[in-house]
Amino acid sequence: MQLTAATAAGLAAARWAGEARAQLPQASAEPDYRIRHGRIRQSIMGWTFKPMPVPDLARLCKEIGLVAIEGVDRQHYPMIRELGLEISLGSSHGFAQGPFNRTNHPAVITALREGIDAAAAAGCGKVITFTGLREPGISDEQGAKNCVDAWKQVMAYAEEKQVTLCLEHLNSRDDTHPMKGHPGYFGDHVDFCVDLVKQVGSPRFKLLFDIYHVAIMDGDVIRRLRQHREHIAHVHTAGVPGRAELDENQEVNYPAVMRALLEIGYEGFVAHEFIPTWPDRALALRHAAKLCDV
Repeated sequence: MQLTAATAAGLAAARWAGEARAQLPQASAEPDYRIRHGRIRQSIMGWTFKPMPVPDLARLCKEIGLVAIEGVDRQHYPMIRELGLEISLGSSHGFAQGPFNRTNHPAVITALREGIDAAAAAGCGKVITFTGLREPGISDEQGAKNCVDAWKQVMAYAEEKQVTLCLEHLNSRDDTHPMKGHPGYFGDHVDFCVDLVKQVGSPRFKLLFDIYHVAIMDGDVIRRLRQHREHIAHVHTAGVPGRAELDENQEVNYPAVMRALLEIGYEGFVAHEFIPTWPDRALALRHAAKLCDV
């Protein structure tokens, strides 16, 4: 009987501790926090905050002290610029049908050129690109060659417009949600993506270092930031695992990572790409901004 009581007490204590941990991040967040240091140029990836209207999100970013926004429809660019915010990263083609397959090259190249034009018009210096998913019958060696060949076809135009294409590494490990991981994605290891960047060989072709994806696939985040510093043009954040808030329920020490970015002289944007789970999404963004405001 004593053992049963002790077990019940232990389970109750564990449940209480779990509930306390779940409540801690929100309880410790500052509801009126505004960025104070600004050494990290913080941005937000707009799709993660849907269904919040883009104008509301942009005004929230301005209030908190974020300096940019990305991942929103181009029709919102004028409004965002009028608020005094920048467009931190322009869009192009999707991550699934990329240059890995040569049959996708016309569409990819057209999308990249259109993205370059839109970015240049909005005063944005960067546009995202992806490798695409692996496909049967195409070897990794051939797929890598296909990717490099496609990107090289647009580099002269990107250089002319002074827009940098940013290759994003994505994890292929998490299959729990269509935007938490991308099984089958070709560029799923960051060192390999850096090799592709080197093969393109243009100062306007760089790496998008997504901390969330790198942590899942490769780890050793801070040392990889130092190792690849000269190739990094853009950075994304999200809690690991789960792509939720940058809170105590995830494993990446974001203040340490931000200090490492400052140490290597990184001057680009750090865009938050976490999917909010807190009831108060604005508070979640304030918390992320505070954590990265080192």
